[in-house]
Amino acid sequence: MSARRVPDDVTFEHVPETDQSFENALAKARAGDRLTVADGVELLTTGTDHAGIDLRRKERVLEAADRRRADVVGDDVTFVANLNNNVTTACNTGCLFCNFKDTAHQFERGEGDHAGFTKPPEESRRIVETTLDRGISEVCSVSGLHPAFALDDEHHEILASYDSPAQTVNYKPPARYEVDPGTYLDQMRAMSVGGVHLHSMTPEEAYHARRGTDWSYESVYRRLRDAGLDSAPGTAAEILVDEVRDVICPGKIDTQGWVDAMEGAVAAGLDVTATIMYGHVENEMHRVMHLDVVRDLQDRTGGITEFVPLSFVHQNTPLYRRGIVDGGASDDEDELMIAVSRLYLDNVDNVQSSWVKYGNAKALKLLNCGANDLMGTILSEEITKRAGGEYGEFRSVADYIDMVSAIGRPLVERSTDYRTRHRVDPDDPPFGPHLGPRADGTPLLDRPRRGVAADDD
Repeated sequence: MSARRVPDDVTFEHVPETDQSFENALAKARAGDRLTVADGVELLTTGTDHAGIDLRRKERVLEAADRRRADVVGDDVTFVANLNNNVTTACNTGCLFCNFKDTAHQFERGEGDHAGFTKPPEESRRIVETTLDRGISEVCSVSGLHPAFALDDEHHEILASYDSPAQTVNYKPPARYEVDPGTYLDQMRAMSVGGVHLHSMTPEEAYHARRGTDWSYESVYRRLRDAGLDSAPGTAAEILVDEVRDVICPGKIDTQGWVDAMEGAVAAGLDVTATIMYGHVENEMHRVMHLDVVRDLQDRTGGITEFVPLSFVHQNTPLYRRGIVDGGASDDEDELMIAVSRLYLDNVDNVQSSWVKYGNAKALKLLNCGANDLMGTILSEEITKRAGGEYGEFRSVADYIDMVSAIGRPLVERSTDYRTRHRVDPDDPPFGPHLGPRADGTPLLDRPRRGVAADDD
């Protein structure tokens, strides 16, 4: 079992100990049987009968996962041509793993300089309109929880009616701020232009968009969908075990809140994704319990299009600066996390390898550990970069050709929902996106100019 630093005053109830054996768990995985939590822990630890990761056992787990990947989705390596447009860094949630946010009071009028940003709806629209001409098919938007953000004008009225709304419902009116973020519906309408697919509104953002009301998640997501939202990212998941969330993000919704939001999004007719952010204070039992929550949600809803393991980037985060953790996951842990995700999530077809988190070389290696998707072109990226990520924020289709040809697998551009695909012919340059509403195969030659789609570098 791998060691994981835990704060001195924290004792976890759930620990990576089981009555199962590694060999039995591996035999079930190879046979395609549904795994139990104990099975998953044995595979993720390469056996709880000894400390540390056994490299020979690890390779057997990776081989089983790679075979399962080939059986389920074949050899295609998929990617999406997309843009990240994060609307605001203003946030008061206080998650210890995050360095993306800026304390929201800094954005108030007269509070002075700060490194953050808020984009009004008209700026979001301009960014998306400009980038559509570069061939993107998806806009992904994940933002801080700005106190002035409300679902719509009715929500503003409800929040303002509270006594001490800043303390009771985390609300201050837009007039208090240098830049008005508009409403969530305003931002959806602004970014949903020209037929692009809008992937936005995490469970945490959906909670923010209904705070202080008795509105259901389904009703909120329906209104967002009517304003242009096409699918919802299942981020804000971190580790879906509350004893871990109480340490790393006590201000966030709990596990059941995340599940309720995802169920509401699917009930509203939206596809969703699911993530895990691992490699901090959690242990292997927590990771597999998280997978079990996701698998159970998929059993009930069928709405999850992909699972995205995200290795914790620690360098600039409060968890690291305060000495709560001394690093992130090892290479072996990353490989096993991808592999066990593939083997455990027998009802989710697509598992993503993130070059933003892992870098090119490891991201390619993980495509042989059970992953089949290689993320997106990411024409702007702020969250990982602010946490200390070192792997950039842009890949062209030509970059993808160079990367994927190294492992001898076919490259396929996909839509967000994986239902539309375009096979990229490595012998037929130039290479550019084909699935976006304005895509014509024109190459993505470089990352956007400052002020076009990444004006907050």
